[in-house]
Amino acid sequence: MKHKIIIACLALVTLFTACEQYKDDYLEGPAQSTLDESVIFSSPGLTRGAIDGIMIPFGETNSYRGRFLPFYGLNTDVEWYNASQSASSQTELCNYDTPVTNQQMNTSNNAWAMMFSGIERANIAIKGIRQYGNPMQDAEMGQLLGEALTFRAIYYADLMKAWGDVPYRFEPINNESLYLPKTNRDVIYKQLIADLGEAATLVAWPNANSATTTVERINKAFVKSLRARLAMVASGYQLYPENGGTIRRSNDPELSVANMYALALSETRSVIQSGTVSLNPSFEGFWKNVNQDYIAAGGESLWEIPFAEGRGRMLYSFAVRNLSPNQFQANGTSSNGGSAGPLPTVFYDFDEKDTRRDVTCIPYRWGTAVNGIAKQELVALNTWYFGKYRYEWMKRKVNAASDDGVNKVYMRYAEVLLIAAEAANELEGPGGAAPYLKQIRQRAFAAADQSTKVDAYVDALGSKEDMFQAIVKEHKFEFTGEMERKQALIRWNLLKTKLDEAKVKMANLRDRSGDYLTVPSILYYKYIKDAANEAKYEGKDNTTILQVYGLNRGESTNPGADYSSFSWNNLNDEKVNSLYKIGVNPDNRQYWPIWQYFISSSNGQLVNDYGYPAN
Repeated sequence: MKHKIIIACLALVTLFTACEQYKDDYLEGPAQSTLDESVIFSSPGLTRGAIDGIMIPFGETNSYRGRFLPFYGLNTDVEWYNASQSASSQTELCNYDTPVTNQQMNTSNNAWAMMFSGIERANIAIKGIRQYGNPMQDAEMGQLLGEALTFRAIYYADLMKAWGDVPYRFEPINNESLYLPKTNRDVIYKQLIADLGEAATLVAWPNANSATTTVERINKAFVKSLRARLAMVASGYQLYPENGGTIRRSNDPELSVANMYALALSETRSVIQSGTVSLNPSFEGFWKNVNQDYIAAGGESLWEIPFAEGRGRMLYSFAVRNLSPNQFQANGTSSNGGSAGPLPTVFYDFDEKDTRRDVTCIPYRWGTAVNGIAKQELVALNTWYFGKYRYEWMKRKVNAASDDGVNKVYMRYAEVLLIAAEAANELEGPGGAAPYLKQIRQRAFAAADQSTKVDAYVDALGSKEDMFQAIVKEHKFEFTGEMERKQALIRWNLLKTKLDEAKVKMANLRDRSGDYLTVPSILYYKYIKDAANEAKYEGKDNTTILQVYGLNRGESTNPGADYSSFSWNNLNDEKVNSLYKIGVNPDNRQYWPIWQYFISSSNGQLVNDYGYPAN
């Protein structure tokens, strides 16, 4: 049973609500709580309720659930909003030309506000535990303090990922701190890295105690891994506000590549050597577990945003598209899933023997149901879907109007291995990185192919640059559809470079030239029975699964009279060029603007940089 954190309603939550609202549509000052903080934070049980309260903003309608998770991370060289060619407020969030008045975001209760709400809740809890909970002597209270520090780091990391410099708020709000300007993100990154260092001394390893038995609770492996991720980001390239926007690494010597990569390598090696987490032997098996609400700690998932069954939109946003309720789901009355997908080139960039390809890239949708049963149907070369989230993989049938309750995998062990590879390559050379890259690829290829696809491939990476480029490529194959790519491209200073490369590659695919010369323009298909889900058909005909010939290079011969044909050639310039808005430089639009609502309500303290309207 999943832990129902997001919809928890506890009396003591009033402690937080008094301090998190926006005064005059900005920030509300603290009011008297119905429970005294000394009572709450001296009791592990009540403190646990307060920690759960920190997570409530994740599930608010316009916060992570319906705004941040569905849109941040689009568009990249591997992922795009599937309707990017159409003018809409959703497209504006993905095409690197987002107005400050965007209709999806410019509201009082949106992601910006909800993230700061979570930070305020964490600040109250951290202060209360330190003052009343004796966390250094009481292991249970120490675990709770470590969780609060980590949740604050999560909210802040996501704020800076989306907006760059933001206000520094590490104490509960008082009358003097109602309105604050932005702070250089380097200062905040240093604080978060220090906080996570402390948290790692307080929380337990996965399954070391009752508090760390599920991936819906904070554990030491996740804290160390998140710390490593932030070290890589803090030392990476990013857009700073000076001179209208300058891409550079941090000038702070504490955040140098040498220091931060050493920290990242130390933390990831600590996690690897702990033996408390590991890759799932099957890439597909891992994602099936996610869809089936498998939350036991100690596997590949390190921590997940925990949505209850009636909350959260991971499938509603990113699953293979369903045109209507059917044998697998009743998630609303019309279509759902498929708002975004992989670029059409991604499928063809995979090695055909890479088992991740057919999990990641899906060329079909589930059509309109007839008598409650839908069939798969091919879509178009220009519209693919992510396959990591699928209603047909779920054990329960979703009935909520627009929520599915499947958790967001916030970080997994595969990222730990790639961070270790990248940091080791920089500090020790390709030989230090090779074992970690090999682990990732060993899971991706069958045993019979590993001598060439894993060992020979990795061993041939003889320079730091070769290894780095291989890591950049492996990141694509491992994480497409998880919205991790954009931040990685930014910190590698490859955002516009890779977006432009993707446009050229899509044009080549359209023209069947270059690397895509032998990609067929006709697919052939027939239907077979859905043996894996037979029970879900309740005795009705289950001949609903596509068997397709023509997706692989060179498959151009008609396989037989029992197959039907389907044209596979509708990628046009309008679609290709929608990856980012024509005339815009994505490198100068790495962040969203602060929304006008919050600028106008900031008492003159907040302004936009990076070429956006300042106020």
